[in-house]
Amino acid sequence: MCALAKAGYHVVAPDLRGYGQTDSPMGVENYTGLQIVADIVGLMDSMGEEKALIVAHDWGANIAWYLCLACPERVSGVTILSVHFRKRSSISSMLKFYRATLGEGFNVCRFQEPGRAERDFARFPIKDCLKAAFLNKKLLIAPPDKEIMDVIEVPKALPQWITEEYFDYLAEQFHKSGFTGPLNYYRAMDLTWEQMAPWTDKGTDVPVLFITGDEDMLYKAPGAKEYIHGGKFVQDVPNLQDIVVLCGGHFIHQESPSLVNKHILNFFDSLRSNL
Repeated sequence: MCALAKAGYHVVAPDLRGYGQTDSPMGVENYTGLQIVADIVGLMDSMGEEKALIVAHDWGANIAWYLCLACPERVSGVTILSVHFRKRSSISSMLKFYRATLGEGFNVCRFQEPGRAERDFARFPIKDCLKAAFLNKKLLIAPPDKEIMDVIEVPKALPQWITEEYFDYLAEQFHKSGFTGPLNYYRAMDLTWEQMAPWTDKGTDVPVLFITGDEDMLYKAPGAKEYIHGGKFVQDVPNLQDIVVLCGGHFIHQESPSLVNKHILNFFDSLRSNL
């Protein structure tokens, strides 16, 4: 945020619904991709901004892709971190795909049962749950007789790029909001798939910069590198400006902030004439 603001951009980073100090409405139906897209568009409207440059990571990246599909006229360009584009399939939702390929023990599938993950996390201090999830480096798949927190380790020491104070802040925010809102993003996946039917098999021509870490679990997932580098990615996203693979993991923007900032600024500056 500081690097972009210093370069002259007006930077806004909202807590998405269900997180931090933003409202956490009850009901899974309030957490579909298009609901969150509407929040972002509403924020832009409230600020009098017709278009915006977007930077998005992980779930934010999913939402940014939905925004590019549903409201491309509101996006001048988007920097996506970690999560590559996925076309909406007419055959199967991503949740059904995960169940078929990774099984019910995969964390995304486990999160579907209301209350189960909340009870799992409640066995541990919030800060330990966040550390374990944040610094995990592999896909989380639990056997039938265990919960997700049973197969994930709480790190004894932190890498140099993150601090105890950061996790103190995160824990404070999750103490206020709880885990149900964030988990509802997963629980709304099939509803999102249904709502995105008008964009079945469609790509987006919004200008895109994609950045990932070479050790990101999503980059190393089966088929990801083939999609990203084999021509299919740019076929689905024809205005894909660049693919940047840096040394690091899932939170590459925190591991290598200077490099990530440099790539984002170069990309956004190249689009300034169209703003």
